[in-house]
Amino acid sequence: MTLPHTMTHIEITQPGAPEVLQPRQVPVPTPGDGDVLIRVHAAGVNRPDALQRAGKYPMKPGMNPIPGLEVAGEVVAVGSGVRTFNIGDRVCALTNGGGYAQYCAVPASQTLPIPEGVDWLHAAAIPETYFTVWANLFEMGGARTGHRALIHGGTSGIGTTALMLCREFGIEAFATAGSADKCAVIGELGAQAINYRDQDFAKVIAEKTAGKGVDVVLDIMGGSYLNGNVAALGMEGRLVMLGFLGGAVAKEVDLLSIMAKRAIVTGSLLRSRTREEKAAIAQQLREHVWPVLAAGRCLPMIDKVYPLADASLAHARMEGGDHIGKIVLSVVQ
Repeated sequence: MTLPHTMTHIEITQPGAPEVLQPRQVPVPTPGDGDVLIRVHAAGVNRPDALQRAGKYPMKPGMNPIPGLEVAGEVVAVGSGVRTFNIGDRVCALTNGGGYAQYCAVPASQTLPIPEGVDWLHAAAIPETYFTVWANLFEMGGARTGHRALIHGGTSGIGTTALMLCREFGIEAFATAGSADKCAVIGELGAQAINYRDQDFAKVIAEKTAGKGVDVVLDIMGGSYLNGNVAALGMEGRLVMLGFLGGAVAKEVDLLSIMAKRAIVTGSLLRSRTREEKAAIAQQLREHVWPVLAAGRCLPMIDKVYPLADASLAHARMEGGDHIGKIVLSVVQ
């Protein structure tokens, strides 16, 4: 296959507001050993992209400075040692950055075939969110059939994914949101909604569970919600933190409550995990979630689609807080 020498990607010209995202012409990347090169049809937009753009996401040495953590497209080249994919395969992938581009090189171990019947836009909205939910809610959080879970930000990409998978796997779910419309969506996804603007989520959980609490909390708020989250946990419950929209520092932590409940407080960043760790999550998804997606269930909810060149508008939409589900960039028109 003959490839172009240059492509368009979206660059963070300096830390700042969405307007710092600008298209640039750069060489098409070459796949390294164990990589596939994907001609990107669509790319998902995620909260870590916005944090990175604003200069608030910890970037380790060697991390790709181009935003974009998930893509869907076709394989156009393979690196040395790749035996699992061929040129022309329809795939989606968890990138190590660089997804806001016409071409993206990705480890083959983080790449999965697009489930049968799933289009480019929905496929692009799968990897980052489903990797994150599976690794944190099901693996670190230990959620399983018969458990109760509290999901904060229930209408975000992470939230809607978590709620759909809770319903699929028999987990009773509660979720927070800040409007009646968003709470209605949570109800449609099979969960019990809590409007955080006029309800204390920990008190609601206590009332709805007869004081037993939930087995796991999936949290995007961080410091400001820590004590409330611990209060919502049942005995030996697990609090798994994914973000810190409410602050990265927790003050006046109720340690006695944590100790009395034998609670586990933990969290993770997906991007900093090793290739081997990401590959293991990919295999778990292929085994447990891919058959569900292929059956037409638990597909991502798409909020809005923007052209690649309008990545700044996509970020503004995300930071405005009105979106429900995933925001996606369309790359191949």
